Amino acid sequence: MNEIHTIGHSTHPIEKFIELLSLHKITAVCDVRSNPYSRFNPQYNREMLHKELKKHDIAYVFLGKELGPDKKFHYTELAKTALFHEGLQRLKEGMKSYRIALMCAEKDPIVCHRMILICRYLRADDMEIRHILEDGTIENNRDSEKRLTESAKVPPPDMFENDEDMILRAYHKQSEKIAHASKNKAEKGEFNA
Repeated sequence: MNEIHTIGHSTHPIEKFIELLSLHKITAVCDVRSNPYSRFNPQYNREMLHKELKKHDIAYVFLGKELGPDKKFHYTELAKTALFHEGLQRLKEGMKSYRIALMCAEKDPIVCHRMILICRYLRADDMEIRHILEDGTIENNRDSEKRLTESAKVPPPDMFENDEDMILRAYHKQSEKIAHASKNKAEKGEFNA
């Protein structure tokens, strides 16, 4: 079974971030931010991050063009594009040689497109998805999905549905919420990955 990790850089000092990656033996970081720069956490600007990771023998790949949210912020539409599927294919190829962590800014995967968009489509491929949390613990994607359904207040399945239907409703509801919030930030000039 293939395995992939995700991590949010949050406001960690770069040393803490490297420590979290090392703790889980990550050998490649795939940056999935559409804009690989941070006004508030410049240690995660693309060039600085790449240089720091290289010092620790961790590869850096920018996949924000393929897997980052576009300006329209419609996750379901983005997921239908050839570019998005090319990005997923690059991840799958990379997993053959590297222990990968998808990286974005948000510390909690259930409020980030790395889970709500990318992992939603990876989960269908018999893949073990593990989220590295802020304290270094691992949360399996199934446990994240349980938190997601609770957080999104998705009612349990009725007699015509199953648990998978409930989870997909939670993904959809959260993607609408995240996309709406991101679009408002972008329109106000506040968006900063």
